[in-house]
Amino acid sequence: MVLSAFSRSRPLMARYDVSPHMVKWWKSNKNVNGEVTRHLSPFEQQAVVPWLRTFPKRAYDKFMDSGAYLIGTAIIVIGSAAAADEADAAEDRSHRF
Repeated sequence: MVLSAFSRSRPLMARYDVSPHMVKWWKSNKNVNGEVTRHLSPFEQQAVVPWLRTFPKRAYDKFMDSGAYLIGTAIIVIGSAAAADEADAAEDRSHRF
């Protein structure tokens, strides 16, 4: 008896690609390869704006979290390259007449 109470909700739960309140709307939809069946609503055209609004704070937080490691690594790499170039130039000059 308990299972029969939920028997009408089982078909709704079987549809995973559509929101539950839109199942009736999309139930007669037949998928065709390459055909656009769903699109962005005109009311949702600003899909990127929330990301752009939070981008500066997220970038600052990420920099504060790992910026010291990035700067330290850059200093070590650039310093090593500069030291190797100087050592190579000094060795080239030492073999002159």
